[in-house]
Amino acid sequence: MTISSSLSAGVAGLNANATRLATISDNIANSGTYGYKRATADFESMVIGGMAGAGTYSAGGVRATTQRLIDENGPLISTSNPLDIAISGRGMLPVTQEAFLDLAGEDRPMLATTTGSFRTDDVGVLKTETGLVLMGWPADADGNVGSYARDTVTALQPVRVQVNQQSGDPTTRMNLGVNLPAVDTEFGASGDNLPLSIEYFGNLGTSESLDVNFTPTLPATAGDPPTNTWTMTLNDSASGGASVGEYTLVFDNSRANGGTLSSVTVVSGGAYDPVAGTLDLSVSGGPIEVTIGALGDPSGLTQLSDSFAPVSINKDGSPVGNLTSVEIDVNGYVTATYDTGFTRTIFQVPLVDVPNPNGLMSHSNQTYQVSPQSGSFFLWDAGDGPTGEVIGFTREGSTTDVAGELTNLIQTQRAYSSNAKVIQTVDEMLQETTNIKR
Repeated sequence: MTISSSLSAGVAGLNANATRLATISDNIANSGTYGYKRATADFESMVIGGMAGAGTYSAGGVRATTQRLIDENGPLISTSNPLDIAISGRGMLPVTQEAFLDLAGEDRPMLATTTGSFRTDDVGVLKTETGLVLMGWPADADGNVGSYARDTVTALQPVRVQVNQQSGDPTTRMNLGVNLPAVDTEFGASGDNLPLSIEYFGNLGTSESLDVNFTPTLPATAGDPPTNTWTMTLNDSASGGASVGEYTLVFDNSRANGGTLSSVTVVSGGAYDPVAGTLDLSVSGGPIEVTIGALGDPSGLTQLSDSFAPVSINKDGSPVGNLTSVEIDVNGYVTATYDTGFTRTIFQVPLVDVPNPNGLMSHSNQTYQVSPQSGSFFLWDAGDGPTGEVIGFTREGSTTDVAGELTNLIQTQRAYSSNAKVIQTVDEMLQETTNIKR
């Protein structure tokens, strides 16, 4: 009956607007919630017997469908915590619930979120106040992150920072920029040894020294030209002063390349690379690459004038230091900084992406889970593929537009009242129909 369908349509309208009111209420309540994605309610008409010219019409009413707009990005808000993390663009941070940390590999459910305020707990795990644990790939002792499968969470581990951790950085490279006095290779010169001691750091953070000695070769008789030749010996203090290399250096005296190396002859020790200008030395803690300059290169060892001058001595490595800060860069690398100035990558946080972000299953605390509607996930390096960058010292704000939601609230209130009026009118008409019998 047409009048009965009107009553059903009015009830459907009340339910649909109540659903819309619920989404508006949620949006307004979370207007200050970091990472909140607003929900929407869309109305779809239901048609019953829509034949043209039928002469009667039965109201089908309305049906409400809701959706959370996860692909919308909120404003980025600066903070003072380096591990307040947001994503500038597409992608999400992989997280899991603290309760599932005892599970391993695929048994541990993976969630995703677009922002979070992470801090270390009592064992150094980065997590939020709501128990969301940040996940990532661990780096090795040299700060290198290996290759992992991108379509599985098996290799993801909780990002752990040892706040009281000490760490050292062994020396692996050294650059010698030293000028040797040309006059010391002339006849009648003293022929004294010129010593140079260079500190380096061993595998255990200990301070060691590489002792370099330059001994000139003098002409045999008066009147002979300068030899421009030196013997360079290198000794390692960590090996009790044992020799790790001896080399014969000959310097050029031509107008074009005067004072630069013209030849390096290996007497003992590691090989010399004439193109890169490096020596491969083996000290107690392992290999060290020492750069003395390529042939004809004025930036390495030189022989000019009458002064012995260590012009430029550079090396990597550092002594044992205490952890001072932890930050995350735009590519998702978590970097620990020590009070000695040494930095080391300890984790890489990938970004989760799915074909249809709006199809993700929503959970509390602004977290989402893969569903059949979202499609399978893929773990990208931040900044690669479709994903954006990871931003530290930042939180993503709510996507709620309060002014727009209040406008929708007024419209929803009027629509609800109108549907209630329809029900009231149908009730009065039914009452009139009942009164006909009297």
